[in-house]
Amino acid sequence: MKILIIGAGGREHAIAWKLSQSKRPVDIFIAPGNAGTASDFTNVDIDVMDFDHLVKFALSEHIELVIVGPEDPLSAGIVDAFQAVDIPIFGPNQKSARLEASKDFTKQFLNRYQIPTAQSFTTDNYLEAKDYISQSALPIVIKADGLCKGKGVVICQTFEEADATLKDMLLDQSFGTSGSQVVIEDYLEGHEQSLLCFVSNNRLVPMDTAQDYKKAFDGDLGPNTGGVGVYSTPDNEDDVLQAKINAILGQIEAGLVAEDFAFYGILFIGFMIQDGEPMVLEFNVRFGDPETEVLLPRLESDLLTVFEKTLDGTLDSADLTWSNQAAVGVVLYSKGYPGPYDNHQLIQALPDDALIFHNGTSRDEKGQLLTNGGRVLTPVALADDLQTARQAVYDVVAEIHGKSLTYRTDIALL
Repeated sequence: MKILIIGAGGREHAIAWKLSQSKRPVDIFIAPGNAGTASDFTNVDIDVMDFDHLVKFALSEHIELVIVGPEDPLSAGIVDAFQAVDIPIFGPNQKSARLEASKDFTKQFLNRYQIPTAQSFTTDNYLEAKDYISQSALPIVIKADGLCKGKGVVICQTFEEADATLKDMLLDQSFGTSGSQVVIEDYLEGHEQSLLCFVSNNRLVPMDTAQDYKKAFDGDLGPNTGGVGVYSTPDNEDDVLQAKINAILGQIEAGLVAEDFAFYGILFIGFMIQDGEPMVLEFNVRFGDPETEVLLPRLESDLLTVFEKTLDGTLDSADLTWSNQAAVGVVLYSKGYPGPYDNHQLIQALPDDALIFHNGTSRDEKGQLLTNGGRVLTPVALADDLQTARQAVYDVVAEIHGKSLTYRTDIALL
């Protein structure tokens, strides 16, 4: 089967890697891909937002299945473009993708169906926003409404910090149109949990959970990033918490059906577990990155079959079989990320026998491996317990040499 994966990061590398293990023969193309995907698959030099050329390529190559990785093309309607020419595509249509493209849209959806979430206020007016935070308890969370690659969320500890964040987003337009409206939320205390679900005609089929790390520095300090580490273990939630999460999944399904979403693809639910109560922080409508890099190595089912059953509406929880092993991934990222960083820096060495997904890499004219982005590499290790997997992945990290690379040392420990 000929498959086209759209994207250029570690998520897309992991999807391709897992699909290559299918029992059926597959021929995998990745647009545009990176240096890691080029080693085992066929990269196609087409931008993820160039829908016309992507469709033309798919038609000319007789592509039988398209999988979309990143959020930008999904929110812009890439699924609708491929559906218009009858090419099967895994991902939500533009209407469904609004659940990630607008945090306010999601908040309204959650509130309509009484799904637990933080109290919030949405505005595009700086003075209204300033007045609201002046009457709110601290800390408080300010989110740019639109897509910001995981970086449009600020937890403000003081009124002065909140005011500066509002000025930055609403007046200085630091996130462009994505921050022209803000969602201000009550701060929730607890531990975060990521739950990815396959969505098959509005039915949610959950995967095992994953825990990612958003802060750039050890101790959960520093600015928010797209994610710099992650782990996944066999689910062992207590029955009471699991029942509450299952109830929320049912409420989400009911809302999707009631509003005629026709959702096929992935729904990524970010939970905060506060005093034993799950609260929805956010929705994403695609595979998480770096969550995908630890979930797919733990998935024992044939991913191609899972994709096909999702699209034909027959996927069931029995179709997902998970390893009993734990998986840990550590993201090596460019020094300075998520702020300014030097790009196209030499990576001196990679171990040959390790599982390493490439997030942002390229090669120069000499074939040398270079950094090509903020997040660069995600080595992953599996083991029978979490701490053994953690030690194994950090042993791999120690073998990766690049002067511009850094990483957190407390993934799966904190």
